[in-house]
Amino acid sequence: MGLFEGKKGLIVGVANDRSIAWAIARTIMEEGGECGFTYLPDREDDEKQKNRRRVEKCTRDYPEQTKFLVPMNVADDENIKQAIDKTVEEFGKIDFLLHSVAFADRDDLSRDTIETSREGFKMAMEISAYSLIAIANAAKGIFNENASVRYLSHDLGPQGIRVNAVSAGPLKTLAGSAAGVGPMLQMYEHMAPLARNITHEEVGRTGAFLLSDFSDGITGEILHIDGGYNIMGHPGRLLDKLETE
Repeated sequence: MGLFEGKKGLIVGVANDRSIAWAIARTIMEEGGECGFTYLPDREDDEKQKNRRRVEKCTRDYPEQTKFLVPMNVADDENIKQAIDKTVEEFGKIDFLLHSVAFADRDDLSRDTIETSREGFKMAMEISAYSLIAIANAAKGIFNENASVRYLSHDLGPQGIRVNAVSAGPLKTLAGSAAGVGPMLQMYEHMAPLARNITHEEVGRTGAFLLSDFSDGITGEILHIDGGYNIMGHPGRLLDKLETE
C-alpha cells in the first residue's frame, strides 16, 4: 500500500517536467495519491494551448491518478474560486494542497535588488507570496480533517491543517533559468557539506513527506533541501567572482 493510497489533493504550480511541483506530484502519484492540477491560462490566440499541453505531457504516464486539469490565474480571485469549485466537483474534500508558484519580471531579476522597480516588486509579491494566502482562503473549507497543506499554520492549525514549506537549493527549472541558476549550481557544489547539488527526485520525496501522514506532528516548518548549504552561510561577493571566472 502506497504512502498516499486513498489521498487526493490539488497541485498548483506545474509549468513543465522540471518544475519542483511536478517532482513532488510525481512522488505522490507513484505512492497511490490522486491529483488535480492547475496550469497557467493560455492566451486566447494560442490555439496550441502550450501551457495546458506541458502539464498534460507531465501527467500522461499517470492517467489513473490524474483526475483533472484546470486553468488558474493566481492574480485573479474569481479564477481561483473557479479552480477550487472544480476541485470540489471532482474530489469533494481534499487531503493536501501544494502551492509552488513564483514569478518576477526578468528585468528586475537582472538588476541589483536595490534597483528593483516598485511595480515589479508588487507583481512578484502578489504572484509569489499573496497567491498562497488567496488560495488558502478559497480552499480552507474543503480539507478533510487532519489534512496536510503548506499554508498559514497558526490560522489553520485548529482545523487540524498543517502548513510546511521547503527551501530548495538551485535546480534547473523554468524559474531557475530566468534567475540565472548556473553560477549558483557551481557555488553550491563547492560549498555544500554534501559537495554536490540536489536533485528533483530529492525535492520530490521531501515535499511528499511533508504532505503525508508521516509528518503529522510537523507544522510551521521550513525544511531546507540544499545538501546542507544553509548551514555554511552565503559567500557574498565571492559569487560575483565566480561569475566572472
